[in-house]
Amino acid sequence: MIVGNADLGEGEQALTETADVVIRFNDCRSAGPSGGRTDIVAVCNTGRPGKKMLEDPAWRANPCVAAASEIWSIRDPAKFESLRAPLAISHPELDDFCDDYTDGFAAFCAASGKTHYVLPAATHDRLDAELSAYDPSPYVTPSTGLIVIAEFLASRAGAGDSILLIGFGHQGWEWHPWDAERQWIDARIREGYLTRYHDTSSLRIASGA
Repeated sequence: MIVGNADLGEGEQALTETADVVIRFNDCRSAGPSGGRTDIVAVCNTGRPGKKMLEDPAWRANPCVAAASEIWSIRDPAKFESLRAPLAISHPELDDFCDDYTDGFAAFCAASGKTHYVLPAATHDRLDAELSAYDPSPYVTPSTGLIVIAEFLASRAGAGDSILLIGFGHQGWEWHPWDAERQWIDARIREGYLTRYHDTSSLRIASGA
């Protein structure tokens, strides 16, 4: 189950407790202050979000972060360093967007007995290519949620796995390609790799990734 940061109802919260694996994002705010089943926390390891999480004792003490056995840093450091120069021209206001905090998350994991995984740049590159089919408006990067979904399908999902999405509103930061992302996910649903929570009556089994 991959759980976005949109508000969840009681039924959705309860459903997350039934999954074999639960992935949440950044501050895991959809889980509420008491936390909830969490196996993997995927984080933005560059820019202001990464800096804020590492400097905030409340993030380190978050029940979901504490419960997770893995932290995924979703942005390949070399990939984002290569974006620094073009972003300085197209988006000068994002002057700290590519600042890298991967080592900080690695140190946190080492100190807390968690596995640290840095997603490969190839996942991001593949998504950029696939999103182009949906004619997105100019954007900076796919969202954390979409990158994690793509990586899970590529490297963790197997035949017979059912992957359920909960709490994805496809809205937020203006420089993510939200409409194209929704279309990409809808295509994976039609192919049988994913299911949204509201469509559980037609849950299909992944046949591979």
